[in-house]
Amino acid sequence: MYEPLPPISDMAARFVARPHRLLIGSDWIAGEAAPIVVENPARETMLTQVDAASASQLDAAVVAARAALSGPWARMSGRDRARILTRFAELLDARAELLGEIMTLDNGSPLSSSVMVVQLLAAELFRYYAGWATKITGDSFTPSFGGLRGENDFLVATLREPIGVVGAIVPWNAPPGMMALKIAPALAAGCTMVMKTAELAPLVGELMAEWLLEAGLPAGVFNLLHGVGAEVGAAMAAHPGIDKISFTGSTAVGRRIVAAATGNLKKVTLELGGKSPVVVFPDADLKQLIPAAAMACYLSSGQACMAGTRLFLHADIHDEVIAGVAELAGRLKVGDGMLDGVVIGPLISAAHRARVEAYIASGVAEGATMVTGGSPVDGPGHFVRPVLFAGVTMDMRIAREEIFGPVLAAIRFTDEAEMLRGVNATDFGLSGSVWTQDIQCALRVAKQIDSGQVGINVHAAISPETPFGGNRQSGWGREFGEEGLSPYLKTKAISMNLGPKA
Repeated sequence: MYEPLPPISDMAARFVARPHRLLIGSDWIAGEAAPIVVENPARETMLTQVDAASASQLDAAVVAARAALSGPWARMSGRDRARILTRFAELLDARAELLGEIMTLDNGSPLSSSVMVVQLLAAELFRYYAGWATKITGDSFTPSFGGLRGENDFLVATLREPIGVVGAIVPWNAPPGMMALKIAPALAAGCTMVMKTAELAPLVGELMAEWLLEAGLPAGVFNLLHGVGAEVGAAMAAHPGIDKISFTGSTAVGRRIVAAATGNLKKVTLELGGKSPVVVFPDADLKQLIPAAAMACYLSSGQACMAGTRLFLHADIHDEVIAGVAELAGRLKVGDGMLDGVVIGPLISAAHRARVEAYIASGVAEGATMVTGGSPVDGPGHFVRPVLFAGVTMDMRIAREEIFGPVLAAIRFTDEAEMLRGVNATDFGLSGSVWTQDIQCALRVAKQIDSGQVGINVHAAISPETPFGGNRQSGWGREFGEEGLSPYLKTKAISMNLGPKA
């Protein structure tokens, strides 16, 4: 039996101890594939195990979702869909502590951060898209075409319809928020869904699926599968009964999903990797910048696609910022996310920790200066202390490749044009920020950073209304905002011959 230290709530303990099944239609059923062991990454001990879906169970989930697409869900008004989404948001608020505990046990995030993901991201996304459920409208217009000789009047009306059955694949770093980003707009649009949890952190998805049914979602509209990505995820991407895939994860897996989706040319939305720059000019407010730059990288132990992992520092303030970030990084408490005051939790797995440590070693080998970090953490857990490298150049791997760990690479600059070439000299284009009191400089530089989002004196300022997504190998499409709803809709044009012109 799992006995975590420190203790968790009775409700969380009971949930962890119970069987973890698959939701297909209205039934929780046992998986037919080999179960998946779930580890507590802060303790390196078995947390529980979850059932995994077989190929035939994926087929059954798709059948359930397709049946629901033409069932009561199809006849439900936007107002009624909005009510379900709003009720679910209220359940998330009321049970945020429980869901936060499960997320922390699952992936190691500090408990305060986990609860914040539930309340300020997941719940608010469901409220936001509940508002859109009643505002999905088409258009009407008189076309230029009027028959072979232009003798008739025509009217064209467009309808915005649900794209169909959505296959959603979510990552392990912030499951409540990542699930909400896919479920909320898909349900607002009237789609049905088959979702695969992340095998490294699957438990949050199970609770959210349970509460969706409690909020009044009809059976089959949302189906939840556990499974290994290379098996269940790959089969979803290739499945002929799925009309769209929405994936968040690595760029390498995103490429494989695109290739698999060509079978039925299903639509694909991808939110992939990042190597986001934080650009600091001499007139920046360093009291604001130093903690913001540190946490832009170190929050979630660097396991965030939008993390600001490249710190471009003007030579005039380079040394002061390096000293400030290093001092702050050294004070951040590293440990089990269930403990008070912890800011830096573990990495998700031993394999991922080894990968991050290999990048740190490569930075040293290629000539960068490790200003802070790198020392081991006593006891169990996949911990890496926050690392700050100075003297980084753009030919180093730590400056070009996504590490997905608490490793910040500082790059000195004097020339703006040269700095911008370095900023854009990666395969990624997801996020970024510019720090200066000169608004003309800020806008000039922000416009030249090739990424889907740029902050001015703020990094990764996400909100339900603000589109977010990547350029180049950081992904296809956008999430959040109205642009996050559009990929779940298709447009139908109806052309009406009104007869001879008067």
